[in-house]
Amino acid sequence: MPWTIVDNALKADFQFPDFTRAFAFMTEVAFAAEAAGHHPEWSNVYNRVSIRLTTHDAGNTVTEKDHQLAAAIDKIYGKYA
Repeated sequence: MPWTIVDNALKADFQFPDFTRAFAFMTEVAFAAEAAGHHPEWSNVYNRVSIRLTTHDAGNTVTEKDHQLAAAIDKIYGKYA
């Protein structure tokens, strides 16, 4: 999944065959984010999920934490796309 840097954040949009898979993806990402102690800003509309990652305690910039969570999200996406 191609992540882009927009306004000091990593951003990506994901699309799924249906709402159920989008929600399952979000659920698994939630567990990965909680385990990493790093939580995304995201939104979901039907079969689309938009995610924005930035490290708030580093002055709202992109850090290694964001890149690591993005890589984990990409791996999860491969299971649901």
